[in-house]
Amino acid sequence: MMKISVIIPAYNAHKTIQKCLEGVLSQKTNNEYEVIVVDDGSSDDTVKIIEKFPVRLIKQKHQGPAKARNLGAKKSKGNIIVFTDSDCIPPENWLKELTKPFSDSEIVGVSGTYKTKNKEKILARLEGYQIEERHEKMKMMDKIDFVGTFNCAYRKNIFFKYGGFNTKFKTSSGEDPDLSFKIYKGGYKIIFQPTAFVYHYHVDSLTKYLKQKFWRAYWRILLYSRHRDKIMGDSYTSKSLLSQVLFTGFFVLFLVLSLFNQIFIFGTLLFLSIFFLSNLGSLIFLWKKEKILFLFAIPILFLRNLACIFGVLYGVLRFRKILND
Repeated sequence: MMKISVIIPAYNAHKTIQKCLEGVLSQKTNNEYEVIVVDDGSSDDTVKIIEKFPVRLIKQKHQGPAKARNLGAKKSKGNIIVFTDSDCIPPENWLKELTKPFSDSEIVGVSGTYKTKNKEKILARLEGYQIEERHEKMKMMDKIDFVGTFNCAYRKNIFFKYGGFNTKFKTSSGEDPDLSFKIYKGGYKIIFQPTAFVYHYHVDSLTKYLKQKFWRAYWRILLYSRHRDKIMGDSYTSKSLLSQVLFTGFFVLFLVLSLFNQIFIFGTLLFLSIFFLSNLGSLIFLWKKEKILFLFAIPILFLRNLACIFGVLYGVLRFRKILND
């Protein structure tokens, strides 16, 4: 029988931590498991809420989720360490499904999936469908290299063999694939488990959505500086994403130039067409899921790519600072 440690980093999570812990503590599994919550220096009522539950509470100064997860892993007693986030709500069979693959000794890591909790919000549904499209492709893979800490599990010895999460990633963006890339390159097997899901409240405002994409692109500079072979894509990130972002940039550039010389209008129309065609697969997926989102998605995807461009540029400008922090 395996021993499991569920580790949850929490920072100013008073709005979501209660439902998260209620879900985690209601698991139906034959395996012994403990729940460790690492408070990352919260300034709200997060700690007070956590203290109402039968979990191990560990406190640290605000240093980011990577540091919090590593601390929780060091204090854990299980030989399987499971991670989820304080804004995720697992159903009662989550832990059973997520850890089931470890019966195969060859498997060292397992990644689960999301289901959208706030489906009444259009932007949240769009984000959910975008993730679902990528996870549908991952279902067909024998092994994967990209793992998100919102819903995953590792063998503890392998986790520490590769040093845990890189604490240079100060926010929850990049530290998880950085670790899974290293483990995958080490020749170990990580799989995707679609039956292990957690409910999640996706961002529901355009400002939050674009801000999220900006910072994810920003931290990708550090990630890809360490894993240059993943720039063109991985088991989660489409190989066409880089070209989509580049075509968006060229479209904006030619659009500005066309204001001064009409000859650039042809280039503007060309890159707009290429942008649309490069996103056609995603748009068809959305059409099949929910037709109203088809037209809504086009400007959102365009703005997403712009946010990514600015995030990358900002990351390049601050790269030395990122390395030295």
